[in-house]
Amino acid sequence: MELQKDFFTYQAQTTKFAAGFEVEKAEGSYIFGTDGKQYLDFVAGVSANTLGHSHPKVVNAIKEQAEKYLHVMVYGEYAQEKPVALCKLLAEATPDPLEITYLVNSGAEAIDGSLKLAKRYTGREEIVSFKNSYHGNTHGALSVSGNEAHKREFRPLLPLVNFIEFNNEADFDKITEKTACVILETIQGAAGFLVPAPDYLKKLKNRCEEVGALLILDEIQPGFGRTGKLFSFEHFGIVPDILVMGKGMGGGVPVGAFMSSSKIMESLAHSPKLGHITTFGGNPLIAASSYATLKEVLESGLMDTVEEKEKLFRELLIHPKIKNINGKGLMLAVNLGIPEYTLEVAKRCMEKGLIVFWQLYRNEYLRISPPLTISPDEIRKGCQIILEVLNEN
Repeated sequence: MELQKDFFTYQAQTTKFAAGFEVEKAEGSYIFGTDGKQYLDFVAGVSANTLGHSHPKVVNAIKEQAEKYLHVMVYGEYAQEKPVALCKLLAEATPDPLEITYLVNSGAEAIDGSLKLAKRYTGREEIVSFKNSYHGNTHGALSVSGNEAHKREFRPLLPLVNFIEFNNEADFDKITEKTACVILETIQGAAGFLVPAPDYLKKLKNRCEEVGALLILDEIQPGFGRTGKLFSFEHFGIVPDILVMGKGMGGGVPVGAFMSSSKIMESLAHSPKLGHITTFGGNPLIAASSYATLKEVLESGLMDTVEEKEKLFRELLIHPKIKNINGKGLMLAVNLGIPEYTLEVAKRCMEKGLIVFWQLYRNEYLRISPPLTISPDEIRKGCQIILEVLNEN
């Protein structure tokens, strides 16, 4: 218990109710505690461990790069093998006009960079975002997140940010010729994994094109195969002007990026130069891990298994206490109706050896976002634990 004591004493906390669970090691779909127990992980580091824990190809990529060199220069000055290979592979794997990537340290930094890029390219100041959206916790990302309870104590934030309703076409008239960009999560995360209505994103993209605004899609959570496509916008027949990514991109290491056309991205390089600058963005160790993750996602066939795994979850998780299940692929939100009950279910699942979580804004939703590598047998095992807990409580 000494580790737990020091954790609460010396490491800054984000809540007074942290679990303090002591981790010994993690491998595949499991986290092993210092208590000697193994825990099936249905959260995957909040969608970050795309290939599960300690995937051998990711670990080997990190080891090989660590033996060559670590940080050598700030972003953008030196040509380094793994960052360049990662950006090239992303360009090959995404549709036009997405062709050039700016590597940063986190999804939140990528959001900030994408907002700066949109304002710099368009010369406009206004931003349109969505109610109940979540884009991160830096000042810029928090400014375009749509939950006032999480924002009010940190004002003033960015000005000229207008919020509209997700899936409400009547709000499109708020996107005008003064709008630099519209930013949204392709699938709203903290709000309970809400999926766009049919043709909604197509109509939104058309509206942006009509007024000359850029469309920024935040794929930090659903990206890298989680919905059965490399990026979830591919399900909806559009391509964003700027694509933001993070979380599952690194296979378990901290990373983010924003991607656009060469024409748009080059505007950050002048007037002023260094329009965005980051010391550790594009770090070769992180890039090596990200490249190995992306290559495995593209070549392993894992994305082809996502639809069947989602179907299995939905077939198994049928219970009178489950109101509905939102989401797509391996990002599912199970509605248990009452926030306090959902938190209790998560606690009881942990006691039985299953890690589940809850949604940031909608605590009544139980979060399920396992690694893409999870097996059908592991899905059955975890769902059985959830059902047992629902029956007992």
